[in-house]
Amino acid sequence: MRNQTTLKGPLEGITVLEHTTALAGPYCAQLLGDLGADVIKIERPGSGDQARGWGPPFIGEVSAYFLGTNRNKRGMTLNLAHQEGREILHQLVKSADVLIHNVPREKTRRKLGLDAETCCRLNPRLIWASISGFGNTGPYAEKAGYDVIAQGMSGTMAVTGEPDHGPIRFPTPIADLTAGIYTAFAIVAALFAREKTGKGQCIDSALLDAQVSWLANIASNYLATGEPIRKLGNAHPSIVPYQPFPTADDWIMVGAGSESLWERLLDTLGLPELKDDPRFRDNAARLKHRDELIPILEKAFRKAPAREWIQKLEEKGIPVGPINPPEKALEDPHVLEREMIVEIEHPLLGRLRSLGNPMKLSDTPVTYRLPPPLLGEHTEAILKELGFDAKTISRLKADGVV
Repeated sequence: MRNQTTLKGPLEGITVLEHTTALAGPYCAQLLGDLGADVIKIERPGSGDQARGWGPPFIGEVSAYFLGTNRNKRGMTLNLAHQEGREILHQLVKSADVLIHNVPREKTRRKLGLDAETCCRLNPRLIWASISGFGNTGPYAEKAGYDVIAQGMSGTMAVTGEPDHGPIRFPTPIADLTAGIYTAFAIVAALFAREKTGKGQCIDSALLDAQVSWLANIASNYLATGEPIRKLGNAHPSIVPYQPFPTADDWIMVGAGSESLWERLLDTLGLPELKDDPRFRDNAARLKHRDELIPILEKAFRKAPAREWIQKLEEKGIPVGPINPPEKALEDPHVLEREMIVEIEHPLLGRLRSLGNPMKLSDTPVTYRLPPPLLGEHTEAILKELGFDAKTISRLKADGVV
């Protein structure tokens, strides 16, 4: 049950400048916007964020890709190649709390007036956040990089998929998404630290770092043993059984991560005799004899349809679930009840549906206030907030500054 407050979110009063394209930066800024921050998305006049054209599918003339990661933002155009454009950026920086950019090269950052030295001199309380493929240090610093490059270099693609197949890219851009989440988390932490110190700081986020973090327990296993990681397909490297199983009509996902769950699983499958089989007496033994055990379990699961097994296993408290295609997952009543699909009114496109924010806060919940902005939609309003009059704004437009 949510307690109602007058706040638009926990970050109400925080101003975020976002000068990013594609996914990691826009996703990071959207998370902050969902939490109540005033996000100003700065785009190049005429073309804007490259993701606006990443389709089909398109809704109107805007890609679904862009619409999915740019809500709760005000949009302005600003030509940072123009001296006056940089001056306007610096006026914004002086009163902002956060600047997010994804310009990988320091030479270019200096040319555009986005470099940390310049921005933090103008505003010592600024949280300056850089998101790039490889970060700002190390031998790969300043190299261009996309999500798919990070997936390939991180080690995750090499262990994804079945043993007899080549590397598999995860279908969603997980390096981008994870880098966006980590950067948002770091920004909130830096804002909290600023409350104690009065000073801002710089954040250096890299897609490769974010994707390497996905190795998680796989990395722990390698670092502990030094043994190369073997591709296992859907099987878990440390827990058996913990994988999908075919039933009489469909696949289900089953996780028996404890000895108690293992014994209950055997009772449900009608295989109590396996409890005394030394090959399967504990998880370590089952891991060693995985190739002997899995066919036995698969044979048992094939005797009944998926729905029946799900019901039986749930009654025994065994973690189990269907393997849904995306369209079914997005229509699941539990997913809908959890507000993971939200609607927002767009001035040209009508009601837009998009993924909701998974953060659930009782007193200061996330809010969905603004649709993804039209290119330059709020430029005039933001310039007026900076003190520019109508005549000057018209000149700036005519000169290609905004």
